[in-house]
Amino acid sequence: MPLNVKMANSKVLKPGSEGSGGIADTNLLHLALIIIFGIFATTLPQPQVMGKLPLQHLLKDGLHVSKTDMATFFFWCGLFWYLKPFAGILTDAFPLFKTRRRWYLLISSVLAGVSWLALGIPALKMSGAADLSHQVVPYTYRSLLIGCIVINLFMVMMSTVVGAILVESGQTLGATGRLTSVRQLTSNLCTFINGPLSGWLASGLFFRAAGVNAFLVLSIFPIAYVFLRERPQAVMNKDAFANASNQLRIIGRSGPLWFALFFIALFYFSPGFNTPLYFRQTDELKFTQQQIGNFGAWSGGMGMLAAVIYGWAIRKYSIRTLMFIGIVTAASGTLLYLFYNNLVNATLIESQNGFFFGFAEVALIDLAARATPRGCEGLGYSLILSVRNIALFGADIIGSKLSDAKWDFSYLVFLNAGTTALVLVLLPFMPKVLMIRKDGDGLGLAETGSVA
Repeated sequence: MPLNVKMANSKVLKPGSEGSGGIADTNLLHLALIIIFGIFATTLPQPQVMGKLPLQHLLKDGLHVSKTDMATFFFWCGLFWYLKPFAGILTDAFPLFKTRRRWYLLISSVLAGVSWLALGIPALKMSGAADLSHQVVPYTYRSLLIGCIVINLFMVMMSTVVGAILVESGQTLGATGRLTSVRQLTSNLCTFINGPLSGWLASGLFFRAAGVNAFLVLSIFPIAYVFLRERPQAVMNKDAFANASNQLRIIGRSGPLWFALFFIALFYFSPGFNTPLYFRQTDELKFTQQQIGNFGAWSGGMGMLAAVIYGWAIRKYSIRTLMFIGIVTAASGTLLYLFYNNLVNATLIESQNGFFFGFAEVALIDLAARATPRGCEGLGYSLILSVRNIALFGADIIGSKLSDAKWDFSYLVFLNAGTTALVLVLLPFMPKVLMIRKDGDGLGLAETGSVA
């Protein structure tokens, strides 16, 4: 979303101080609570995150869908996440009950929580939890998909508002760095705890998963209700449309950004084997849902370590060097999935993948952020994530189709590793003004104006 659009008449204020015209530094605690609970409420309860393993279990063992159908389900499930920039324009331009953040967040959290509960209610008719193969499953593929799309609609609105609050309040208080560090820590923590928790949820009745997700979505409501205050704004903000239109024109003319987006799309569009791997884990290796979920903790923990190391390394080495290392190690690490044949090997392989793929991903997002023109940071970042998600879930559909066409799992591994490594061919053609820079080297491309 266009996060750089500043609020003309709407600020996050200390409770009871509406109209004070500013925010005291002591109010950082309130803002941190909103951001922490907001990130938890908009990250963990996504159908593609903590809901994914329970949904995979239900789709595979309850509805007996193919690998292609499962991958397609999660692609379309994230429809509104691909359209997130439009949510930013909407909340910037149209006040809801005279606010642009507060009531969007409150109402969307309630609707997302209710949607999760509504999706889980039919599961109460199911007779058991662990074995779905002999149960009457009161769902259809279509009903599950529509339910998840609706949940994501409200969660995208919540996520957009939380991001806007972080940027706007950070600019007002001069605390953008501190609040961003809170965001990153919380986001990484979500990744770390999602695996074991989703494994536990997938091992039980689907209503339990829906109920826990609903609770997490609603956890932001009391925090936002008490601490999030805005000055009234009763009229439509026409500047939001003008600013968005101007940003789109700037982005449309930004060759380096589009080159970076193309690079990212190719990296993520390597034919994936995420869904075929789930079928291998359950059908061939007989892993339990909890064991599969636990892999996420190892992968997430190593991803956190990779992010920390990248933060240190980018101050000493150019992004070209780190990106080369990240892509080579990610592609090489993918080949280890050829030995994915027991619990110990699987744990080690998932851990190294979390580290090396995580390192490459940080480098790619860093590249795109550097290529984003000044003044378009929010809209550009939303565009980056949209391209990433479309490519990632689209690649899984291709890999699943190949698996359903009787491709051996090892062939998918070789194909994924090879196509990932192929993006290295583009590295020499990346704009030098971006690729030679380290953190602290000074201005980015948008301010130098050159594309050497």
